[in-house]
Amino acid sequence: MKRSNAPIFWLLFGAGGMLSALIGAALVFSTGLAAPLGFLLPADAFSYGRVLGFAQSWLGQASLLVVIGLFLWHSAHRIFHTLHDLGIHAGLVAKLLCYGGAMAETVATVVALAAL
Repeated sequence: MKRSNAPIFWLLFGAGGMLSALIGAALVFSTGLAAPLGFLLPADAFSYGRVLGFAQSWLGQASLLVVIGLFLWHSAHRIFHTLHDLGIHAGLVAKLLCYGGAMAETVATVVALAAL
């Protein structure tokens, strides 16, 4: 019997979906509404210096990598299966574009975080 790599992609999809359900809305609210409008957060909560300091720490880099990477893999898997549901059966090309794009963007995130 041939082994499948589908469980790996389903794992990344599930982890990204769980993470987006747990903290996605909070991230959108805090960075998109609360901080710019000064609602429930101090005015300098997301100042350049504070965010840069967070992104330069090992904990900040790890959390940014996990959030960005899992969101990318979740969206890639969702797009791939949506294409299939729409009747676009591109097979290997669609897999390479979706999952290859997620991999390339995850590697770009690692490179960008390492440059900080």
